[in-house]
Amino acid sequence: MRFIAAAVVLLFHAAQQSPFSSEKASAVLDFFFGQGGWTGVGFFFVLSGFVLTWSARPTDSVRRFWRRRFAKVYPNHLATFVLALTVAAMLGQGLGGWKTVVNLFLFQAWIPQLDIEISVNPVAWSLSCEMLFYLSFPLVLRLIDKIPASRLWTWFIGLAVAIGLMPVVAWALPTSPAFINSPVPASQWEFWFVYALPPVRMLDFLMGIVLARIVQHGRWIGLRLGQASALAVTAYLVSGQVAQTGGWSFTLTAAMAVPLALLVAAGAHADVTGGSSLLRSHSMVWLGNVSFGFYMVHYIALTELRRVLGGQSRTWGIAGGAGFLVLAFATTLLGGWLLYRFVEEPGMRRWGGAARPRHASRPVSSSIPAPVPVAPEAVVAASSTGAP
Repeated sequence: MRFIAAAVVLLFHAAQQSPFSSEKASAVLDFFFGQGGWTGVGFFFVLSGFVLTWSARPTDSVRRFWRRRFAKVYPNHLATFVLALTVAAMLGQGLGGWKTVVNLFLFQAWIPQLDIEISVNPVAWSLSCEMLFYLSFPLVLRLIDKIPASRLWTWFIGLAVAIGLMPVVAWALPTSPAFINSPVPASQWEFWFVYALPPVRMLDFLMGIVLARIVQHGRWIGLRLGQASALAVTAYLVSGQVAQTGGWSFTLTAAMAVPLALLVAAGAHADVTGGSSLLRSHSMVWLGNVSFGFYMVHYIALTELRRVLGGQSRTWGIAGGAGFLVLAFATTLLGGWLLYRFVEEPGMRRWGGAARPRHASRPVSSSIPAPVPVAPEAVVAASSTGAP
């Protein structure tokens, strides 16, 4: 699932910089993937909460948990950060000064200024949100574990309502400067608050935590993976049309939050009950493993490949544009594998091990283990999940 989401994000950015000279071809690409960026990132945030909760164990400590999260996320961030700065230096571009420092330490999503949020490697802003998720997870999980199982669905609905209200709250924010990529009039403040502000996006993360406990407590509603997939695809296509009619800020997060959350939970339920799923194949698990690196390098690959082939304004016919997309996809996949093989895996081995702590420390969770055995393929996928 992570790889599919990452691929959709790549195609979203490709649609924003359409390689097609044909307006009709560009329109088709935008129709199918114009909402892909918002949807893919929302999926990552829900999935993080779900999988971290699913894999939490009573013997784990806060210190070890934080160390594993750092080892999983930061090496890939640092590698792509250096890559982006190297490319900028080769092109004679400025390095951004204090914006670069903000990006290096993953504070960019806290600042309501678009050129800061997407500085250096633009996609790294989502890690700024993930840092808040990881730091707060041990405490948040303890609090959610105090919720009676019979009330978990009530809390899920409450979180869904809260996500739906965020665009309404954002209407009170300044109306300028304008957000240039919006299909309807919207401000950078509105976009930042609804889509990028870490405390707001934590609602998605909390939704994933609550759903994990719902499945573990045996209170899943029985929605099958195929049904959940159909629901998510339908919501995705509808949200693309809503965005054109003035409800753009609702499509950033609210329109897809519940369908994506149900999709994640249905996938997990299919795993533990032995339901059929092509997502457990070895090739899909491998793609899932490289998906974080794929996500982190895809924007750089898209823009630099376009520049090498003729510049950012270069376009092609349908065959040429399709060829560019295939080449960009293959280049990004290679980059994702290189990051996974030579950065992410070594980083996890070096800093992500569960070494015995010198002093006793509080466990991350002390209440609910996973109640049913998980298929080996699912365990492999889950153990490497937790960051976009």
